[in-house]
Amino acid sequence: MSDSSSDEFDPAAPDEREIGREMIDDSTGLGSMMAHAYRGEIDRVGTWRQRLDETTTWAVTLMAAILTWAFSSAGNPHYVLLVGIVVVTVFLGIEARRYRDYDVFRSRVRVIQENLFANALDPSQGTENHDWRAELSRDYRRPTLKVSMYEALANRLQSVYAALLSVLLVAWVFRITAFAPRQEWLTTAGIDRIPGTAVVVAVAAFYVALLALTFWPHERHAKGEFREGNSGDWKETEE
Repeated sequence: MSDSSSDEFDPAAPDEREIGREMIDDSTGLGSMMAHAYRGEIDRVGTWRQRLDETTTWAVTLMAAILTWAFSSAGNPHYVLLVGIVVVTVFLGIEARRYRDYDVFRSRVRVIQENLFANALDPSQGTENHDWRAELSRDYRRPTLKVSMYEALANRLQSVYAALLSVLLVAWVFRITAFAPRQEWLTTAGIDRIPGTAVVVAVAAFYVALLALTFWPHERHAKGEFREGNSGDWKETEE
């Protein structure tokens, strides 16, 4: 392996990017450093994953409380469900921001796994990215967010919040229709001096925007971990 202190050091050179092979052949300070760095990144991934789960837990707990109260009495105002939609949307924004931070550390872990550990286990396949050491070095020198807020919002909607917000929408529609059969549903949908038609249009526009945000095609920048494949391949054994 070439001297890393040389002015001509090239992390993309074959002998420099193949440190996975070197870790198997020799016990090196670089290998020990990468092991410690990997453990640190895994700890950060776990910490941010827990923060994501905490946000979801608070959103689900709040939603359950609002649903219970809204349907506990016919006299309770329906707009508390709309308040629930707003609050859950706030949690969506908080979780999307946390997801962007989480993806920074998950991306580093995947770079190390793909190019270091995978190559150490099977050097014949080579590295996934020849410039991985230079890219990882740049990210340590100047950490940057890898995904946009738009992509983070779309990811959390697809994973959790589209389902939560859909439940609240169905509950609200049921609350102003079947749960209040003595009034015209458009009249029931009104809030104080705001006519029901305006409320329904506002809610409909909000959910159309959510659908567009969730399913509109966009380029994915988040570092994914799983790929589609034959799930039975891993369990196959030779007899």
